[in-house]
Amino acid sequence: MNQLNLILYNIFIALYTTAIRTAALWNNKAKLWIIGRKAFPSMNFDHKTIWMHCASLGEFEQGRPLLEAIKKEYPTYPIVLSFFSPSGYEIKKNYPGADKIIYLPIDTAHNANRLIKEINPAIAIWVKYEYWYHFLTTLKQHQIPVLLVSGIFRNSQPFFKWHGTLHKKMLSSFTHFFVQNEESKELLNTINNNNSSVSGDTRFDRVIEIAEKNEPVLYIKEFINNHRVLIAGSTWDDDEKLLIHYASIHPEIKIIIAPHEIDLINLNTLKKEFKHALFYSELAKEQNSANEASVLIIDNIGMLATLYQYADITYVGGGFNSSGIHNTLEAAAQGKPVIFGPVYEKFAEAVGLIKTGGAFTINNVLQLEELLDRLFNNKEVLAKASEASKEYVLQSGGATNKIITYIKENRLLTN
Repeated sequence: MNQLNLILYNIFIALYTTAIRTAALWNNKAKLWIIGRKAFPSMNFDHKTIWMHCASLGEFEQGRPLLEAIKKEYPTYPIVLSFFSPSGYEIKKNYPGADKIIYLPIDTAHNANRLIKEINPAIAIWVKYEYWYHFLTTLKQHQIPVLLVSGIFRNSQPFFKWHGTLHKKMLSSFTHFFVQNEESKELLNTINNNNSSVSGDTRFDRVIEIAEKNEPVLYIKEFINNHRVLIAGSTWDDDEKLLIHYASIHPEIKIIIAPHEIDLINLNTLKKEFKHALFYSELAKEQNSANEASVLIIDNIGMLATLYQYADITYVGGGFNSSGIHNTLEAAAQGKPVIFGPVYEKFAEAVGLIKTGGAFTINNVLQLEELLDRLFNNKEVLAKASEASKEYVLQSGGATNKIITYIKENRLLTN
């Protein structure tokens, strides 16, 4: 049965790769995925390395505080950072905190053996998820410690099903699981994985760090000009429809929106839908227009987490998609109430923020309008939600220190 599962897995990998190659004929992201894997990664390190793997940009930001803490604690180790997705690699390929940044090759036995030989890791760190059979089992065969950080498990995953034999074997490759909640730890215990501890989510450490720095963003204060401010991040079409309606009846509220998709077609369409809108890239040249505009569209990537400091209230997109909401913690860390759509229950931090009163969920435009009116027009309600949001984040930090302590106590790395 195990051998059959492995054959099926290898067939899946081959078909998946073929599908990406086909999609690359018209899809730019798929094209980058293929181009990035044309040359096999090569290393030239005299020392054993620390290898961190992230699926995409979100997982990188999740793992970043740990990566930087390890770099500070163990400066002699080169750091190799790998990504599966172009949306992570292309944005962070020049990140100065790593010595080598690569695309993770396609998961075959040959690639796994070759890559691990090239990297020569003293330790491998997987962030949140991404379970690749050949890479994980090869790491185990070479007796290399593998940590999963900020992991989260649900009963619906194949690890906990009768047909999940191959997936269970992947889990057996991990030396230790640092999970976000007690439910995840209990699920692992049901399949006799007792090497786990509840450390929380390293993302809290990252957003706390960003909020503490609070570097100013050029021209934003001039745009706001003492108005009340709603900042909407990572929005999709369904989110934007709600915001377009709200902006049309509340021109006195300044709205800053950072869409999830920033291709030129989407940005221009969005600008037409909003009345009196500007792109952020236009602000420097059109300072006179900034006072007249009620909507500012962010046409770049990487600014959102710092932007939230200027909000009175925040809205996080994705809550009307099957995949669910985007990062709510960046806004919450700034002590801002967070609003999102109904698809959020898979996200522990969203559930936690709602329970503490720092976040609110809406199902339609009328609910959004009523909620925003209540928050904007009642200083006491707004202040209470803002305080709850900030306190939830501060109380949830510390995962990075727990993982560093484990590495030290178990001597997984040496100074």
